[in-house]
Amino acid sequence: MTKIKICGLTRIQDIEAVNKALPDFIGFVFASSRRQIDENKAKILKDFLNPSIQTVGVFVNEEPEKIIRICKNRIIDLIQLHGNENETYVYELRKYVPNKIIKAVRVKSHQDIENALNFPCDYLLLDAYHEEKYGGIGRTFNWSFITGISRPFFLAGGINSSNVHRAIRCHKPYCIDVSSGAETNGYKDPEKIMEIVAMVRQADLL
Repeated sequence: MTKIKICGLTRIQDIEAVNKALPDFIGFVFASSRRQIDENKAKILKDFLNPSIQTVGVFVNEEPEKIIRICKNRIIDLIQLHGNENETYVYELRKYVPNKIIKAVRVKSHQDIENALNFPCDYLLLDAYHEEKYGGIGRTFNWSFITGISRPFFLAGGINSSNVHRAIRCHKPYCIDVSSGAETNGYKDPEKIMEIVAMVRQADLL
């Protein structure tokens, strides 16, 4: 079954919404972003979260020590690396924490995906490329580049209720990653969260 992640939660209201919709993952953004939160806020939100939902921490070129501390404090379950982190960086994290690692790939061409296939992470995350931003731009990339992927991947970037079924049917990601597609006026919308989680749950049955 295709999984779903709702990324960029910042408020107790967001936690209440996902506790009703029950996605598989939610994301806390620790990198510079309008959705950025700090460790203390993330811990408060995590305490209110249904324990069946796994938390993902999103980082961009962060000091490994900070990620290790957040993992050891059990604020996040998975690590999402969205910057220029290399294999050495990942090996350093794995020395200290067992948390699974997601590595984001900003896709301009199929070659970008090809180059990442052997990266030592647990999952890839395919997102749209922007020369000045590491993610969160709310637009899709050319999904025709998604071919020949033999490992589980998250699909992100501009996914919403209008294209989520096509994304799942045509490209079979391990997980759909939604942020702006579940927002209204820049804030998470409980109705949109409920709708897109339900659509992902139904997609595998169609």
